[in-house]
This record gives sequence, C-alpha cells and structure tokens, in this order.
Amino acid sequence: MAGEAVTEVIRWASFSCAVVPLVLLMCGLPFGAALAAAAGLAVVTAASRALLRHSERVAARLGTDAVSPHRGRHGRTGIGAHRGGRHG
Repeated sequence: MAGEAVTEVIRWASFSCAVVPLVLLMCGLPFGAALAAAAGLAVVTAASRALLRHSERVAARLGTDAVSPHRGRHGRTGIGAHRGGRHG
C-alpha cells in the first residue's frame, strides 16, 4: 500500500519534469532556462525518490524487527529512586 503511494508520487513528479519546461517555453522563457528547470526538477525528483525508497526500507525493517525495548541494567523501568542518585 505505501509502495503504491510512493510510486504514484514519483509518477506525478516525473510528469511535472516533462510538463513544466514545456509550459516555460510556451510562456517565452529561453530554451536554456527551460532546460535548467527540467534538470533541477529531475535532480529533486531523483533525490526524493531515493529518500522515499530508503524510508520504505527502514519502515519495513522496523516492522519485521519488532523486539521488546531494552529495559535497563536490572530489567526495571521505574522512575525516581531506582534511577541512580543517593539512597537514604
């Protein structure tokens, strides 16, 4: 399900990488400026894709490694007197 959402986001980003330079050309910007905009969008899209895929892998790994949290030196999770300091 999350993988489908990432694919959809990347698909729309790729579409914008193609459409935005065309719109810029139609608005009268020079070809070099439209090409620079396309290159910038492509770099941002590639970086976003890499980050999204990385977060998917981390989330999948955390989902399969559901281990109980570390409970401390003696297995207690108490607060206050059991957590260091002076004992009277």
